Amino acid sequence: MKVIRALAGAAIAVGVGLSGLGLVIARRLTAPVSVRKFDLTIRGVDSSGERPIVILDRTPRTTARGDYCLILENGGWVKLAPGVEDRGPSLVGRGVVGESEPAVEAGQRASWSGIYFQTPADAGMQSTDVEIQTDVGPSPAWLIPHEGPPSSTWAIHIHGLGSTRAGTLRGVQVASEAGLTSLVVTYRNDGEGPHVGSGRSELGAAEVDDVRAAVDYARENGAGSVILFGWSMGAAIALQLASDATLRGVVSGMVLDSPILDWVATLRANCARAGLPAWAGTLAVPWLNVRPLSRLTGLANPVDLRSFDWIARAHELTVPTLILHGTLDTSSPFALSNRLRVLRPEVVDLERFEADHTMSWNSDNGRWRDIVVSWLAMVSVAK
Repeated sequence: MKVIRALAGAAIAVGVGLSGLGLVIARRLTAPVSVRKFDLTIRGVDSSGERPIVILDRTPRTTARGDYCLILENGGWVKLAPGVEDRGPSLVGRGVVGESEPAVEAGQRASWSGIYFQTPADAGMQSTDVEIQTDVGPSPAWLIPHEGPPSSTWAIHIHGLGSTRAGTLRGVQVASEAGLTSLVVTYRNDGEGPHVGSGRSELGAAEVDDVRAAVDYARENGAGSVILFGWSMGAAIALQLASDATLRGVVSGMVLDSPILDWVATLRANCARAGLPAWAGTLAVPWLNVRPLSRLTGLANPVDLRSFDWIARAHELTVPTLILHGTLDTSSPFALSNRLRVLRPEVVDLERFEADHTMSWNSDNGRWRDIVVSWLAMVSVAK
């Protein structure tokens, strides 16, 4: 009996420990917007050539070819050239594109980012600041017309969890070139949109209402249809809108970069990336979708994670969809995008890149652009 009681006590202790781990994961996932982590140190700056070369520690990120950006702790932005210079066994050099203000210097702390443009003007586009009236307050947005007559199809650009609307400007450039008016939106608790409750993300379950209001704004201002550009969690929001019966015929297509197609699978992938067993991600599920537990997580409402499983809901996908996804994505599994394409080849096109999460444009922006422009032209013809 003592052995049985000991085993029972150990089992209870393990259960409590695992439950606590699930709560930690759920709170980490939904955490309010926090200060960016500046986890890189600029080891030196070589100014002997035509343009400065920033010297960085050799990591998988800093050795990735493509167009990336260093966001400095002092607020500066440094755009980096695609090439990578070998500066020894532990260092690499990346050329600086254009001017950086303030000037980049050795010893500065920086954050590696795929966000390449700070503002529409930085991306070479004119914009107007507008406000989308949502149920939780006004949400700022950029309205960006293309050069030419007003378009009856608008592109609505939706950023992902932990990112900002500036991250979508990579796609806005391409949409503008394709002749689309763009609306670049914010939503509740993203750091720019309305602050609601505890400031926690509801993983797209509530944020979708704010983007639905943006669709209404577009329709009220001349849009006959919209194409949704969704990045990461922004893609999960786009998919919810595309399946909304009240928007049938309004959403005419989707361009999804590194989409979240299943939150549970995404949780498992992120736990594996963090060095935890992948199954640990499942422990967070009840803390997100069971009402009493979700309150302890800090959420006003539970999140129905099943509604975000687009492998199970593949039959509901009816609008033309282009997915651009990196095979090196450690946040949102590429395998899910491939599975969705297999399940719905008549509506889903998938283009793969050798890139990490939301970095496909950065890895090869010329190819990204050509694919999207061609696909948009095809969708227009099909209409």
